Amino acid sequence: MKRTKFLVLSISTSIVVWLSSHLAAVVIALPPPEDIPEEILRTEIIISARSPIDGQPLNPAEYAQLQEQLRVSPPPKLDPKIRDQIFLLRLRKALLQFFPFLGI
Repeated sequence: MKRTKFLVLSISTSIVVWLSSHLAAVVIALPPPEDIPEEILRTEIIISARSPIDGQPLNPAEYAQLQEQLRVSPPPKLDPKIRDQIFLLRLRKALLQFFPFLGI
């Protein structure tokens, strides 16, 4: 009796495992139909861009001009006092990770 129950249980478990793996493989085998292949996306010409400064839409000529301006004039540097404050805050944050009891 125990052998029969064990045999039925093992066969039914095997069938369930086989069916679930087979059905999952069918589902994940293909990408969704609305997905554009990467080969097509690589050859696509982008004709619209966004400004890295404020996120406004730009046409290709404006984007190239903005990139050239950013390349010529670097962004302004921070005041040394502010830079020191940022360094100290980062140092404090790192120390609090090792010594959490120091935080008040």
